[in-house]
Amino acid sequence: MAMAISYAGGFRVALQGQRALAMGHTGVAVVNNAETAFFNPAGMSFLEEKFTASFGANAIFSNIVFQNEAFGYSTAADNPLSTPFSLYGSYKINEKLSLGIAVYTPYGSSVEYPENWEGSHLVQDISLRAIFFQPTISYKISDKLSIGAGPIYVSGSVNFSRNLDRATTNTEGERLGVTIDQKGIGAWGYNAGVMFKANEKLTLGLNYRSEIVMEARGGDADFRNVPTFLQGQFADGTFDADLPLPAELSVGTSYQINDQWMVAFDYNRVFWNSYDALDVIFSNGLESINPRNYKDASSYRFGFQYKANETFTLRGGYYFDESPVQEGYFAPETPRNDSNNFTAGLSVQLSERFALDASFLYIHFSEIDASYDYYLENGVAAPFGGTYKNNAFIPGIGITYSL
Repeated sequence: MAMAISYAGGFRVALQGQRALAMGHTGVAVVNNAETAFFNPAGMSFLEEKFTASFGANAIFSNIVFQNEAFGYSTAADNPLSTPFSLYGSYKINEKLSLGIAVYTPYGSSVEYPENWEGSHLVQDISLRAIFFQPTISYKISDKLSIGAGPIYVSGSVNFSRNLDRATTNTEGERLGVTIDQKGIGAWGYNAGVMFKANEKLTLGLNYRSEIVMEARGGDADFRNVPTFLQGQFADGTFDADLPLPAELSVGTSYQINDQWMVAFDYNRVFWNSYDALDVIFSNGLESINPRNYKDASSYRFGFQYKANETFTLRGGYYFDESPVQEGYFAPETPRNDSNNFTAGLSVQLSERFALDASFLYIHFSEIDASYDYYLENGVAAPFGGTYKNNAFIPGIGITYSL
């Protein structure tokens, strides 16, 4: 049983700011607007404005196709439209001290497979939501060096459904299944960063976001289509499960070539090895043991910004995102391999205080022949695998206000 879906490596959704996303999702050493509260809170001290805020949202259009020629399987998942969002604000108390707030959705989305598809014993449909609330403080130690940090509170929910095995039905021919659901899952973590302006052109940055473990306790567990003689064994009740949101470390640099051109590079390392298993414990005495054995994974991000004039600023970028899934652990709730990501966007200065920001991301996941080898049925391993093909188109729009 599982409860996660991905648009970056693992189940991470890398869509935390329109300007940064348009530049290949670089931002650790870039000071553009209040988005820096997420990418590197130390950068808030280097913002020129007394107050700046930005809001943005993206629309995810994704495609997932599973095939297995040997068994004649061909299934396309139905992926509901998802709209992750971000909201950032930064207020300068004085020349050294700034306060900020960040609200964003780095984990989430959903996927639905056709009813009783070939892999429905692993996942039928899934929806994961996690909203991060991050109050932040930034302090400028000198004209060149600043630091920033803040706690993170996460509020999340999960809804997951699957069939109990590969074939069993009741007398009406309906497959036996289970749905788990819980809302209001809360957890705490923290975020910290350092930014160093070596000179007027070169900026260096480092940001760390801690691991956060989402502990689902006492969620609803609903077993469906269970014959009368099995209802004692598969009684409805509650469930407990833990899902780690892994720690990540980002380092980056930006270089202002001239008044018009800036380039940036970020390296991001996500410590996915904390996700070794996803075990679900039911109040009726049943257990669902699911090894995951993820490995740490990296992203390499490149971006540029071109200020054409006082009205238009153009951006573009590319990043390569490694998958943390190891051979034999490729489950269909996270059907994501290594990916190539292409980005573009622009800002339009509508007035002295308002700017419109737009971004576009195309994700191409490498086609992969893979399997999940650790599903047990009656104590015997029953591998499930085939060829996965997927991609995603993600437009986004936002607004920036400065005072």
